[in-house]
Amino acid sequence: MSDAKYHEDLTMPEQSIVSEQGSAMMRRAATASLVVSLFLVGIKTFAYFASHSVALLASLADSALDLFTAWLNLLAIRSALTPADDDHRFGHGKAEPLAGLAQGAFIAASALFLVIQGVNRILVPEPIDHSVEALIVMCIAIACAIGLILYERKVVAHTGSLALEADQTHYFGDLVTNIGVVLALLLTTRMGWTLADPLIAIAVAGIMLYSAFGVGRQSFHQLMDREMPDAERARICAIAKSHPAVLNVHDLKTRTAGLSSFIQLHLGLDPNMRLAEAHAISDAVEQALQEAFPGAEVIIHQDPAGLEPLHGPAD
Repeated sequence: MSDAKYHEDLTMPEQSIVSEQGSAMMRRAATASLVVSLFLVGIKTFAYFASHSVALLASLADSALDLFTAWLNLLAIRSALTPADDDHRFGHGKAEPLAGLAQGAFIAASALFLVIQGVNRILVPEPIDHSVEALIVMCIAIACAIGLILYERKVVAHTGSLALEADQTHYFGDLVTNIGVVLALLLTTRMGWTLADPLIAIAVAGIMLYSAFGVGRQSFHQLMDREMPDAERARICAIAKSHPAVLNVHDLKTRTAGLSSFIQLHLGLDPNMRLAEAHAISDAVEQALQEAFPGAEVIIHQDPAGLEPLHGPAD
């Protein structure tokens, strides 16, 4: 099989590298998140001081946190999209998981604050005023959250941005939170169940903690250079082994950092092969891996087949 035929068989046209268009989409999505968060903080502040609902306070705290994390995401995305330079030869991809880790920490802190407020409201109940205005505000917030989630989902599918994925996850939690606030307002003002307001606030805090754990864990794995999933590693080996001149693949090491993936492996080749031919085979495997994993940086070392134990176990 020729190298040309080899590339043709392994090309995956449905995948695309984060292009200029993708970068622009990420920046627009991050800006949209910032604008929506600022708007929601404004209207929820008005609604809270009008109604004194602790569930609405929970939603306001969540939106205030959104405003901070949206600003953080915007900075992280701009940094992650900055090309590699002399001081950062592997790029700036870890800016995104750093932002995600910070998001997780702040989400967890806000959730604990809401638990304290909810417990205080259970011990010392307060009436809810101006419930109609509060309901209108929450319906607007629900519409904004749905619109932003759908937009960010589209951008994440195109770019694979970790920061936007975390933001999208957080806004899905906001959507559930806003629906919970509407339910709390209705149960409290229409049915007289005063405990509904603080109990739903505590439930919202639980959702926020769950969200913080998920975002923080994914970001932590990237910062700690965790290996790619087993299925992806197996796919890398299969692509490399599918070249007719590759006798084996070993010492595979992988990691991800934001939008970037890093793949390092050793190819076992015919010991009698000329250096120029071995180099051409490595280039062919590298190109095929970059087609399958857009944006990946691939490092390949050529070994004479039979010396694998000197470098580590075969994959």
